[in-house]
Amino acid sequence: MAFSIAVQIDDFDVGQEYSDLVANDVSAGAVVFFVGRVRDFNDGKNIASLSLEHYPGMTEKILQQILDEARRRWQLVSARIVHRIGDLQLGDQIVFVGTASAHREHAFQAAEFLMDFLKTSAPFWKKEKSRDGSFGWVESKDKDDKAAKRWE
Repeated sequence: MAFSIAVQIDDFDVGQEYSDLVANDVSAGAVVFFVGRVRDFNDGKNIASLSLEHYPGMTEKILQQILDEARRRWQLVSARIVHRIGDLQLGDQIVFVGTASAHREHAFQAAEFLMDFLKTSAPFWKKEKSRDGSFGWVESKDKDDKAAKRWE
């Protein structure tokens, strides 16, 4: 699995993702991973569920480009991005980003980079359903754009 991406409806197993990230490797002294979940609030709204859509083909291409750029910038042993699509409920896992490197700073920085660009460059669209039954598309946030700019 050294470097891979997945866009899927099905949930993922964090323990299995970690095991796959370090399988057959003893050179990675640092493994960092992030798991994003559906939470019950966003921008002051009470959220009941989330629906994620994407542009098939383009999404995978962009994720691969983001992963390739992380490989160029940091000395990584392996890295993995898993992003779910479809209808998700409160507490469901949305995204897994994992990086492994000989040194922690490479693993941490690469994981942050991957998340920052997932939030700003990957063609995913989120629609939230609030507890009152209304729907709304999630708009991009200035803080995400600022976080991504630090890598320029």
